[in-house]
Amino acid sequence: MPNNLLNVRIVTPGAVVYEAQAISVSSINSAGKFDILPQHANFITIVEKSPIIIRMEKNRRLTFNFPVAIIFNMKNIVNIYTDISIK
Repeated sequence: MPNNLLNVRIVTPGAVVYEAQAISVSSINSAGKFDILPQHANFITIVEKSPIIIRMEKNRRLTFNFPVAIIFNMKNIVNIYTDISIK
């Protein structure tokens, strides 16, 4: 994986339900808005009832809404943990 991209995964208790490379991951936590970019420091947060925006190359973006999710970033790997399945 190039150092200028993130590997993003959405993980539920049963499976990895989404996986792609991205330019950034953004959302809002209790401290305010945040962006995770490539080479970001290790980071973990809880996101409650706020959209999680995954920006990809070619100006594509996906928005996911979960009641609650944990976002964990380490070494350009962003895992988004939730117990809600994606259909």
